[in-house]
Amino acid sequence: MASIADTNYIFIFNYYKKAFGKKSIDIALFYVCLLELSFLLAIGAFLKAFASQMKIAMMSSTKFWVLFAIITLFIISKNWMRYNGKKRTILNAKAKRNTNSIYLLWLMPLGGFLIASILLQVK
Repeated sequence: MASIADTNYIFIFNYYKKAFGKKSIDIALFYVCLLELSFLLAIGAFLKAFASQMKIAMMSSTKFWVLFAIITLFIISKNWMRYNGKKRTILNAKAKRNTNSIYLLWLMPLGGFLIASILLQVK
């Protein structure tokens, strides 16, 4: 069972492969990292807003951004190792025809960042 990140990675990779060649690997990796980070930021912003509304002293804003930066580095390195070489070949062989729109796929991370920016403004 492939995850959403795996199927979107292969779709983005195959979509840009014709036009950009080897650069499509970097584009697909960038997309998957952006998608995961937008979801992570939206969840983190929700929990931070929820805790502030419930008057729970969870963590300061500086600590929140430092923790987000550390997790960002972890996600980037994890994806870089995960989608390197053999895994990409296996995913490409198992890939099914995806009927998603490329524009919709690029709007998903932007939507995650938009929701996170709204939630981060909650006092």
